[in-house]
Amino acid sequence: MMRRLGAVLGLLAGASSLAAQSCPNLFHALLHISEADTDRHIAEVHRQLFHGDPGREAVYYPFGADAAYIADVANRDTRTEGLSYGMMIAVQLNHPDEFARLWRFATERLLHRDGPYQGYFAWHAGFDGRALDAGPAPDGEEWFTTALLFAAARWHDPAYEESAQRLLHVMIHQHDRGGGSEDMFNPATHLVIFSPDRRASGFTDPSYQLPEFYQIWADRARDPGDRAFYRQAVVAARAAWRREANPATGLMPDYATLAGSPFRWRGRPDRFGYDAWRTLAYPALDWAWWHADGWERAQSDRVLHFLSGVGMDADRFEVDGRPVERTYSPGLWAMAAVAGQAADPDLARPFVRRLWVMATPQGKYRYYDGMLLLLGLLETGGRFQVYGPP
Repeated sequence: MMRRLGAVLGLLAGASSLAAQSCPNLFHALLHISEADTDRHIAEVHRQLFHGDPGREAVYYPFGADAAYIADVANRDTRTEGLSYGMMIAVQLNHPDEFARLWRFATERLLHRDGPYQGYFAWHAGFDGRALDAGPAPDGEEWFTTALLFAAARWHDPAYEESAQRLLHVMIHQHDRGGGSEDMFNPATHLVIFSPDRRASGFTDPSYQLPEFYQIWADRARDPGDRAFYRQAVVAARAAWRREANPATGLMPDYATLAGSPFRWRGRPDRFGYDAWRTLAYPALDWAWWHADGWERAQSDRVLHFLSGVGMDADRFEVDGRPVERTYSPGLWAMAAVAGQAADPDLARPFVRRLWVMATPQGKYRYYDGMLLLLGLLETGGRFQVYGPP
């Protein structure tokens, strides 16, 4: 019996080959669903979220003649989180027009061209394109950077490569400007911080830690010093997850100190919540691509074992496993399915099956659940690939 589904594929591909890295299709491996049916299902979910009824289905909206944004319908704004997710989805599904439109909105409406945050993006804007908060959220820059690198390689576009290289440099060299904001990575620990603002730079968000991306940056950054920094960031992020994950449940908090303890910020509780849903997926994705840290397999087993014992009506927990909110949230269970990329197949199978039959969210709260659902389908279904130079 196959114990770890991604291992053989990853070893055959070779962890040093950026162009070859992809996730195995768990729908096929565990549920015997064909590759063609996987493609059709993902295409239908994409159609609904990007081109469905704008009043109750879509989160992708054209803006002007040549731009577009991803809408957080419930909060009536658009965020670098959603824009960057949309760009990653577009490059994975080979939709260059959608990618270009989202990137144009980000650069024309949210990019700081001067001032203390020069080179960063305001994290959210109204539907009219006016920024609502100047502060950056590093996960947006992280996903922008990786999506741009993939787009540059897949579509042979040097402009995307230049944009990615600029971000790779500015994220760790903002301090050189002395303009009042900080780097997005703590220079001592090499960990991504919550925000490059002195009020929010002393702690981190475990779901912002993306060693699977930093591995790519460490190979692709143009500046040798930047490559060296990101090699250290890979090691730091993987080590941080070990400190942040509860040893019994595997759950990580929304916010953590740089030493790894749960952290309360502005009255927000130190529990496994909306941000932390993504920490179910990211260690498994790191394993599926790079096979570098065996702890990620044990971690994926741990969180799926915990979730196997709770009802689907719970979506937020204390990190020790006590439920604090009784709500069904598709995004949580989509991320749990991705954990199957590193987990025991018998543990993973019911979560993968649940994702396959999951209805695409509609209505007021379709943004976050919908984007995590579509990303989860790509990551679980073997359609989340590294695009790099051959």
